[in-house]
Amino acid sequence: MLIPHRAPDVEGTMLPLDYQRILAAVRQAAGPVMARQVGEMLGVDSSVRAKLEPLRAKLVRLVDRGWLRKLPDGRFTTRL
Repeated sequence: MLIPHRAPDVEGTMLPLDYQRILAAVRQAAGPVMARQVGEMLGVDSSVRAKLEPLRAKLVRLVDRGWLRKLPDGRFTTRL
């Protein structure tokens, strides 16, 4: 699955649906969020670590591609 790097000519709608939902959840949050909070917003069983780790990997992939920003305390937020 190809996750494009963020660029002026690349829209969020070009992301796979799962990634679009994650990005929308982080954008709708009142502030920076932990992976567990994103999971709760998306209906993922956040009490099971094995279900939360794939979500965390997707969040980090969005950070690596420039769609999100990861703060030093591990919370995720939109790019400024």
